[in-house]
Amino acid sequence: MPDQDALKRAAADKALELVRDGMLVGLGSGSTARFFTEGVGRLVARGMKVRGVPTSRATAELAAANGIPIVTELLGPIDLSVDGADEVDPSLNLIKGRGGALFREKVIAAASRRFVVVVDASKAVPKLGVGVLPIEVLPFLWRSTAVRLASLGTSLTVRGGEEAPYITDNGNLILDLRIEGGISDAPALAQAIRGTIGVVEHGLFIGLTDTCIVAGPDGPEVLGKPSAGPIQQPRPS
Repeated sequence: MPDQDALKRAAADKALELVRDGMLVGLGSGSTARFFTEGVGRLVARGMKVRGVPTSRATAELAAANGIPIVTELLGPIDLSVDGADEVDPSLNLIKGRGGALFREKVIAAASRRFVVVVDASKAVPKLGVGVLPIEVLPFLWRSTAVRLASLGTSLTVRGGEEAPYITDNGNLILDLRIEGGISDAPALAQAIRGTIGVVEHGLFIGLTDTCIVAGPDGPEVLGKPSAGPIQQPRPS
């Protein structure tokens, strides 16, 4: 049976088949997205003209190390974005942000013509909420924000602890919400969190995913909206 890194690489390699010359490509964060970014670097090294929009500082550094030109200001939509996920449900709704980059990841996903998620089979779940749901909040009076959010779940903790909290690339904190038994109504929960004063963004990605590539022991499985179109075979080099 393939190890987890081999599965992640297989999912990322399948997504590379979507990259075309001249594209503006959103580059995700996390271990599976890292394999995709490295693959884009190999395409650039072979002469393909591709520019990248990174979802985090770490991804920007990785892209630069792989020779990918970086864009930080957009004048139009991103052609294709590829990112990982912490959980994927059967409707292709996601939980993201356990790596800390959920705000920028969501901004880039929303700005993309096609948003593709690459995961190994362990991330596919029947219902979201197996683990924590990350929520990015402003540091100002964050404990008051936490009180307002606490009623939405079973428990709520500040990532990193109060003495040395984790700080996002945007200078904010992350509160991790746990919901015993999973999330019964993800769209309603997303709306309730987003409407809470002090919240910057949350890790529920509802209705944003066009295609999900799930790599299992029998190879990558491509799931998606019919409007997203199939993954084409790579063009001859």
